[in-house]
Amino acid sequence: MLGIGSAFLCVGRSFYPRRHIAKNSKHYQWLLVNRFCPTYSDFGKQKLTMASTQILVYFVLKELSWTRRAAEEAEAVAAIACSSHGRAYVDGVLENGKPVCECNSCFAGPDCSKPIPDCVVDANSGDPLFLEPYWMRHAAGSTIVVSGWHRMGYTFTNRPMFSRELQSHIRTLHSLVGNIGTEGKFMVFGTGSTQLLNAAVHALSPDNSSNPAKVVASIPFDPVYQQQTDFFKSKNFEFQGDASMWKNKRNGDGNFIEFVNSPSNPDGQLKKAVLQGPQVKTIHDHGFYWPHYTPIPAPADEDVMIFSLSKLTGHAGSRFGWALIKDEAVYKKMSTYVKMNTLGISKDTQLRALQLLKVALEGNGRQLFDFGYITMKQRWERLSHALSTSKRFSIQEIEPHYCSYYKTFKDPSPAYAWLKCEREEDKECYTILKDAGIIGVDGTSFGAGSGFVRLSLINTQDDFNMLLYKIKKLVAKEDDKHARNTM
Repeated sequence: MLGIGSAFLCVGRSFYPRRHIAKNSKHYQWLLVNRFCPTYSDFGKQKLTMASTQILVYFVLKELSWTRRAAEEAEAVAAIACSSHGRAYVDGVLENGKPVCECNSCFAGPDCSKPIPDCVVDANSGDPLFLEPYWMRHAAGSTIVVSGWHRMGYTFTNRPMFSRELQSHIRTLHSLVGNIGTEGKFMVFGTGSTQLLNAAVHALSPDNSSNPAKVVASIPFDPVYQQQTDFFKSKNFEFQGDASMWKNKRNGDGNFIEFVNSPSNPDGQLKKAVLQGPQVKTIHDHGFYWPHYTPIPAPADEDVMIFSLSKLTGHAGSRFGWALIKDEAVYKKMSTYVKMNTLGISKDTQLRALQLLKVALEGNGRQLFDFGYITMKQRWERLSHALSTSKRFSIQEIEPHYCSYYKTFKDPSPAYAWLKCEREEDKECYTILKDAGIIGVDGTSFGAGSGFVRLSLINTQDDFNMLLYKIKKLVAKEDDKHARNTM
């Protein structure tokens, strides 16, 4: 196994290798890079134009030492096929000294090759595993090797807790995509966006506990807004439900914090704040505001904007998010919250995020976003077609919008389907789908009625295929019943 060493020689009229090595030697490699060099290379006497300032660089390749074992282990585990219906992992359960296959839903067996009859499909999970094939295609660029002594301290050099290089890459990506403007804004990292959401509530709440801030969100809203607010039970804030209920009955001494989830989980709609005025603070959750889930009409420019790695690259397990903040006082309060809560963010996580963003930036981001958009668009179209003849079930309507990133109108590609049971007798839509072998998320979790269910479209291809199969069976039964009634 070979690695690139640090020694290199500029090969020109006046520069020669220390010893002659055959052209195809495994120990040396010729690379063309952008630097100035004399007119001729010694290798094949090929002329190098000074205008292009390109030279041939002679890299000395050497045998890997301490990274060999880790690299060989990672390659060996990645080579375990699992019948394309599962994965083996370096940190997985061992059997006879080797990691076993961890199968996708509805598949079993040592190599995940056996379909499970009458399997219940998981349309509940928010794991963005639809991006897994993309990262398998970019294995070399996205892989990192971390030494056992990598950044063992709590902070980086000169005491910062956040990687400046990672911050720079995040700002570059936002500028490239055009989904927000980062200039003049402070940045805070968090353990996923979940931590930052409550950090923002903490930072925006008044210190006077006699008048706690009312935390609200427009229905349907992400369940975590209410769950976290209720869980922490602070004397400075309390969850007060639907934002629209307070639009016309706010009094002069009330303080409000409104969550604005755009695009919305669960229905994928681009949303704006319901409440306005000096007593209202807003937290814009833009986790899905990327070109693979929604058209980007214009850069967002809000006071507090929160993003996560899980929605961007699919790496939910890395638990990494960031917030862009206009006000320095709010930034300092959120930073203090993160420091007191978790004493910063894992350095290993920041390193992985940095490597992933380097890959995401390749080709101006088009490779990642094209793959994600095409996948989600096709899934949405297939599900929409399967439900097109149904009188019993419907999903949200999303109109095409102009996308400034792609510079054209783009069709819908939402992360979730917001399914509604249309019949009056189908009051418990979650139960209807569960009886049909589909587990979604009850609409009541989002503050909506029990006639709605959220279905995830971002899981593995196996999960989506099984969901589509179950939906088609439901619609077919509906058609059969209608045919019998008309005979």
